[in-house]
Amino acid sequence: MRIYDTAGNRLYLNAEERAAFLAAARRRPARDRTICETLHYTGCRPGELIEILPSRIDLSAATVTLRTLKKRSDKNGQQKIVYRVVPVPIEYLDTLNTAHGIREAQKSKKRSAIPIWPMTRQRVWQIVKEVMVEAGIPDAPHRTVKGLRHGFGINAAVNEVPLNMIQKWMGHADLATTAIYADAVGREEREIAARMWRVSA
Repeated sequence: MRIYDTAGNRLYLNAEERAAFLAAARRRPARDRTICETLHYTGCRPGELIEILPSRIDLSAATVTLRTLKKRSDKNGQQKIVYRVVPVPIEYLDTLNTAHGIREAQKSKKRSAIPIWPMTRQRVWQIVKEVMVEAGIPDAPHRTVKGLRHGFGINAAVNEVPLNMIQKWMGHADLATTAIYADAVGREEREIAARMWRVSA
């Protein structure tokens, strides 16, 4: 995994682009808005998003539980299912609950087991691309769903979230994968450097 392509182009959304993406998403219909906000706030993959059930939303603890889609094996080589819990803003959960009736769905065993967004990964990609275009994000290698996920990792690293916690939230099997987010550039790197300068002054 990498955050730059072979030509040196970044493959992640920077802070300004993430903010513009979120602002554009909030002008969309509720379904599209909540899809975009979920990707933005959890760093999940589209395939993970379309599996989210109302039963995996904890409105009290302000968390979303995701099933990690990357394959994992136990000591015997058997594939195992791995879940991860990601903390999210309460305001986002309020929107999600209002738009999709999460609290009500959780009262029904049947409804709580139906995905919140019953659609394909391809449709999620289309929605995200439309929102990114509306947000004015340049037509470049980072204008992708993966760019949004990488942006989540970069943002967490810039805000001094410990790498082991980023690893847990993003569902990486190896901490070395997560460590790529410590290699931030541009404004992100300047912010890190500025903190270093303040400490050494």
